[in-house]
Formats: sequence, structure tokens, C-alpha cells
Amino acid sequence: MTAADDALELPRAPVEGRAPSRLRTVARRFLGSAQGRIGAAVLLLLFLLALAGPSLGKWSYTDKDFTAFLSPPSSEHWFGTLQTGADVYAVTLRGMRKSLVVGLLAALVSTALAAVAGAFAGYFSGWTDRTLTWGADLLLVLPAFLILAVMSPLFGAGQWVLFVVMLALFLWMITSKVVRGMTISLKQREFIQAARYMGVSPVRIIFRHVLPNLSSLLIVDATLNVSAAILTETSLSYFGFGIQPPDVSFGTLIADGSRTAVYAPWTFWFVAGLLVVTVLAVNLVGDALRDAFDPGSSR
Repeated sequence: MTAADDALELPRAPVEGRAPSRLRTVARRFLGSAQGRIGAAVLLLLFLLALAGPSLGKWSYTDKDFTAFLSPPSSEHWFGTLQTGADVYAVTLRGMRKSLVVGLLAALVSTALAAVAGAFAGYFSGWTDRTLTWGADLLLVLPAFLILAVMSPLFGAGQWVLFVVMLALFLWMITSKVVRGMTISLKQREFIQAARYMGVSPVRIIFRHVLPNLSSLLIVDATLNVSAAILTETSLSYFGFGIQPPDVSFGTLIADGSRTAVYAPWTFWFVAGLLVVTVLAVNLVGDALRDAFDPGSSR
């Protein structure tokens, strides 16, 4: 560690002392919100159901019961069966797990990309700012759905990680512009100026001082991006451009169930209901986090 870094560590002590207090305050506000408690409890139950639920059933999502085609819910098949004899309970939980994983990973990647791109653009200005801003503006005007649909042949079985990356590439632009503006403001603050005069590298300043001061924005953005990513994945998979068979997700299950929803509603309504509950719970948590970090945003 350099002498400049040693010197810079001195004013950090009060900040570190305040951090636990701020975290406790945010946690108290979040837990004091009814929508926050409800959203968090529902999300926890959904994750537990997605992870442990399949082991409670008698059937795997790959199993077929050739003695029960489009069978209604029963003690043998709790949610009924599909046209193929697949157990609706098993495939629904498998689809929910996949959609949750896709939503979480896409949200994390997009938020990280927005944080880095926005902070670098706002801090360095000049050609760095122009290049990153131009890239964000270009992605904003491109038809994301069409591009992902054209690239769907690449999202074959086992290639869903590539789908997550491509999905995240179209979710970060708006947040990056907000981060850029806040970084320009932070760059003029005394502690940033002091770090620059002491010779601390710009990259170190961004990751150790700028981004931590934007953590509340990034946490809320990541939470809300989960529901956006889940809905986008569902829409793409519904039209056959997202998760590809033999894997399943909310979108593929809703597409299959919509064909038989009239005379076999259990093939559609269970998965559609879980999708609505999942997105609603994520939005409740996101709104509660926003209010917890910024009490002035409450209505």
C-alpha cells in the first residue's frame, strides 16, 4: 500500500463507523413496511418451493405418465398432467426455478454493467463519456426483442447462459445514464478531490468511493430488474425465442398451456398464477427497498 493510500485511509474511519448504523436503519425501515415483509416472505417461499418442492412430488419434470394424458389434479398428480403425460407440478416448479435463475443473473449482470459504464463515463468524461453514452443510446433505439429473436438459434439446450448475457445487454442503459449523472456530481465532492490530489488511481476511486456511494440506487435497480428480466424471458420463451426445449421456463409452459387452457385449465392457470405472484413479490420488495433507502420517496 502506498503512502497516499495510507493517508487516504484516515478519513474513512467515521464512514465505516456509520455503515452498520445505516444498514440497521434501512433494515428497520424495510421490515417496518408491510409490503416489504409480504414481498420478502412470498419470495422466500417461492425460492424454497423451486428448490425443495420437486423432491416432495412423485414425478420428475422429465417423467411421462402414459396412463394419464391431460388428467385433472389428483392425489397422483397434484397439478394434473399435460398432453404429453408430464406432471404439471414438476414442470411448473422446474420452469419457475429456471425463470428465477435467469431473472436474478440477468439483473445482476445488467446492474453491474450499468454501474461500471455509468461511473466510468461520468468520471472520465471526454471520449470515454462520449463512447459509452453513444453505445447506450444505440442499444436504446435497437429493437431488443427482434435482435434476441434473430439470435434465438444460439440459445439451444444448455446455452441458456448466453441468453442471460444477451438479455442483460438490453437492460442496463437507463440506469447507466442515472449513474453517470450522479458520478459527475460526486466527482466534485471534497473526498473525491482529496483522493485525486493524493494520487489515488481513477479506477480505485471509482470502485472504492464512487460506486459504494451509489449502492442504494444499484440495489433497488437490481431488484426491479429481476421482474423485468423474468417478464422479458417469459415473453421471448412464449414465442419460442428464449429458453429452448427440452428445458422449460414460465414462457414455454404458458405457451403450451394456452393451447389447452379452455378445456384443461390446470395446464395454464397454475404456471400463470405463479408468474403473477413472483413478479408482484419482486416489485413489492423493490418498492420497499426504494422507500427504505429514500424515505422521501414514500407516498
